[in-house]
Amino acid sequence: MAFGGVIPFYSKRSGSWTFRRVFRSREKVLIFLVCLTFMFICIGPIFYLPDLRGGLSTKVDHVYKVYKQMQKAGPELILPPPPPESGEVGAVRKHEGVHHNLVNGEDVHLSDDKQRLMDKVNNDEELRNMRVIEKPVVITVSSTAANKPHEPQGQVDESIRIVADKEQNEIELDKKVGLGGQDKSDEPVVQGGEDADPVARQRREKVREMVLHAWRGYKTYAWGKNELRPVSKRGHTAGIFGREDMGATIVDALDTLYIMGCMEEYNEGHAWVQYNLDFNQLRSEMSVFETNIRFVGGLLSVYALTGDMLFRDRALHIARKLLPAFDTPTGIPYALINVANGIAKNYAWASGGSSILSEFGTLHLEFVYLSDISGDPIFREKVMRIRDVIRKTDRPGGLYPNYMNPKTGKWGQRHTSVGALGDSFYEYLLKAYIQSGGKDEVAKEMYEEAIGVITNRLVLKSHTGLTYLAESKFDRLEHKMDHLACFAGGMYALGAKSINNQVSTTHLEIAEGLANTCHESYARTPTGLGPESFRFTEGIEARALKSSEKYYILRPEVIESWFYMWRYTKDPKYREWAWNAVLALEKYCRTEAGYSGIQNVYMENPQKDDVQQSFVFAETFKYLYLIFSDDSLMSLDEWVFNTEAHPLPIAGKNSFYRKVQAMYGAAAGESLPWWRILLFSSILMLCVIKAHFELEE
Repeated sequence: MAFGGVIPFYSKRSGSWTFRRVFRSREKVLIFLVCLTFMFICIGPIFYLPDLRGGLSTKVDHVYKVYKQMQKAGPELILPPPPPESGEVGAVRKHEGVHHNLVNGEDVHLSDDKQRLMDKVNNDEELRNMRVIEKPVVITVSSTAANKPHEPQGQVDESIRIVADKEQNEIELDKKVGLGGQDKSDEPVVQGGEDADPVARQRREKVREMVLHAWRGYKTYAWGKNELRPVSKRGHTAGIFGREDMGATIVDALDTLYIMGCMEEYNEGHAWVQYNLDFNQLRSEMSVFETNIRFVGGLLSVYALTGDMLFRDRALHIARKLLPAFDTPTGIPYALINVANGIAKNYAWASGGSSILSEFGTLHLEFVYLSDISGDPIFREKVMRIRDVIRKTDRPGGLYPNYMNPKTGKWGQRHTSVGALGDSFYEYLLKAYIQSGGKDEVAKEMYEEAIGVITNRLVLKSHTGLTYLAESKFDRLEHKMDHLACFAGGMYALGAKSINNQVSTTHLEIAEGLANTCHESYARTPTGLGPESFRFTEGIEARALKSSEKYYILRPEVIESWFYMWRYTKDPKYREWAWNAVLALEKYCRTEAGYSGIQNVYMENPQKDDVQQSFVFAETFKYLYLIFSDDSLMSLDEWVFNTEAHPLPIAGKNSFYRKVQAMYGAAAGESLPWWRILLFSSILMLCVIKAHFELEE
């Protein structure tokens, strides 16, 4: 923009420059408008930019929260606290004959003073008409949990805070009435849900006891560590979590503890997340996939269950740390990322440094939900780009290979599996459709196409009629089924009930067959627990052959399928199979401090591997608990479970979805940046000034 003529100069030159003492009227107007613009730029953000309240400094939030808590406390601030009990520090010592002795446990003078003060408050017109909000609930935590004095500063690097006070007020209101003004009875059932069968109730209580036993061991010997070694009684950090303590077990267990009503243990975990979970302090590489399904998924699940903004903010904080992994030519993310410097890479062993299908294909549920509850579209955009790349890439024989090069977008080795390396990709196609409330037709189409090819090419029957899922390697079938692939029984059942079409009956039959085969892999071992993989040959069925396939690490996939089959068929055998698994876990996996995997399921006295996996809380125990609960608890009509069994609400069917509304312009819920507002205002003001002087001239 040319500015010649905008600012007029009228001073005359007579040998040297001189300035007049009196300004002309147009010059006065110009100076006034310039000053007004300057004031608007400097002061305007205070009134027009809502992001400033929470985005510039978390300390501002802390002051505001303290003020709100003081306001809630009401008249209790001016009333004296009750006297300490005998034996406490500061307690009044009782002596006979002393005037200020306690009478019937009360100090007479303090009682009189309190009564007079209350009378004064009641007689004061202004105080009587003042509305006082009830005292907030204070969460009591153990000294082990709250082992840091203050919340880490700079923890949640939010740039978008769309509904600050409004959202908090709605959450407080939701505790009294349902969301949208509905009665509490219309809300999803997330606790309780006892079955009418007394045997089921007794067995469910046993599962709850197992959870508490495992939690106490972790709390005692590995608090804050990623996992527990229940035999040697110390912490354990697996490579997928990097080399640092991230409290993976705490985050993975929180929603399970809440659903089971273990509120003391839940509050301990809540306090640890509030004061200790800080990815700004991490300096090592971690798995993008595992971090998403365990940490982001776990935190989002607890947010959905409770409405506590702490968990949404922590999930947002962690998910943003993962975003540099998506900076590839195709948008297909790398497998590993160092959150300290944003450097990402793939595993060297993965088909020449390719990304893995089950990892980059298992981000959709968490990222879409995170965009919906935060208003930040970046997460949805990332997973939608992944989907577009996958759809546009030709598939050999209609099957999805397990590897894709993130730089070229081409498939790697021609290896297709519904077990390791491929499993949860197919699961998330179906569940993305369910999560959307049946609106994501692209996900539905992709699932139907993929499951159709899998059914035709990989679903086989053994000589004795056992249904199993084979693997395809370079167009040749390998008759091996992973324990991980046993989730497919539940997937087939969920798909048959969610997508009602001409193959639904067939898919439900396949689901029953897969659930039975996976049960056989358990029943054919002395321990009653299944191996990591099992094979089908002319002489052997549903048994592991290699020593590297005979271990059991507390995996949940078999029990997961039984959970879906129980919910959809009500065949009592699924509850019996689940109870047999409970007994086997108690006999072979329980230790003094928790539960451990075993190294060989075919030995009567197997050696323990000394690791209590975090997913035993998130998945194994949760599915067992829900099998023995009423169907109303975590109803499949209202919730969809991510691949770590963290429940997420279904849009349009669950009032706990809590999708935020877009505000302040921009696209898909993105608030307009403050610098754009200032720039636009400044340019507009200069244009007005220029037009004013052009009209006068």
